[in-house]
Amino acid sequence: MKSSHKNKAVFLDRDGVLNVDKHYLYKISDLEWIPGAIEAVVQLSQLGWKIIVVTNQSGIARGYYTEDDVMTLHHYMAMTINNAGGKIDKFIYCPYLKGAKISKYDKDSIDRKPAPGMILKGIKAYDLEPTKCFLIGDKDSDMEAAERAGMPGFLFKGGRLDTFVLHCLTLLKDKKDFHV
Repeated sequence: MKSSHKNKAVFLDRDGVLNVDKHYLYKISDLEWIPGAIEAVVQLSQLGWKIIVVTNQSGIARGYYTEDDVMTLHHYMAMTINNAGGKIDKFIYCPYLKGAKISKYDKDSIDRKPAPGMILKGIKAYDLEPTKCFLIGDKDSDMEAAERAGMPGFLFKGGRLDTFVLHCLTLLKDKKDFHV
């Protein structure tokens, strides 16, 4: 039976927020963390936030890499965060792209940002209240997905992610319609 207490969560885009956006990243050897990203996830975890990564992965649909490649990279990222004292609770990715080279991924999907499907899946999986959640992304499509899911979105334009997260938390404390 689910508790009536709603959890709070931070939704993070992956490429450009957690790691340097190297188009179609799937190899662990190519992973380069954004400065302060590991520290940001550790801080948020220790403050009681669930961490859910939502990422479009059209490289799967384009045939550049497989879903197994993505899951291997995500497992490595989660273990790196765990070893630093934090936790990524869930990775949700969208492999679909209309017009894709690989037919099984050739479709429109409610999960592909700017649609809110991945965020809505995270909300459902953890019994979240959108007014207790926010998203950090690096593209307008991330901001649109957050808005469509009923939560604030913050546009990360570079720098240290841990510093940016603290700025976001400060802004949220002052919002009357945000409940932490």
